[in-house]
Amino acid sequence: MHNSLDKKNEKFSVKKRLKSFEYAFQGIKSFFISTHNARIHLAISVMVIIAAIYFKISLIEWIAVVYAIGLVFTAEAFNTAVEEWVDSIQPDYDKKAGRVKDISAGAVLIASIVAAVIGILIFGTRFYNLIFN
Repeated sequence: MHNSLDKKNEKFSVKKRLKSFEYAFQGIKSFFISTHNARIHLAISVMVIIAAIYFKISLIEWIAVVYAIGLVFTAEAFNTAVEEWVDSIQPDYDKKAGRVKDISAGAVLIASIVAAVIGILIFGTRFYNLIFN
């Protein structure tokens, strides 16, 4: 077993760095396959991107949209990791484990609310004008 000091003294290896990307992409694939909410976020993201293209949003608006999408996916991925880890170490109901999972899920809700507000600020007037004008 390696300790952190062994890792620090390890020589840099391009092969190991590339392998770490492979593991990361496997994690992303697993995330989308196993997490229903990730697929819901993906569908919403596609709709937002289509709306952004349709309305020809500005560069700054694109930055906000991409950031919001990334924020939600990151929060959901961390939430999924926390829930799986908690379930693996505490498979039976436990009040503290439940609290950890609730807080983790709350982070996703916060990110989603922020993303929704960004979406309303960018698209609200545009959709209103499309529908009512």
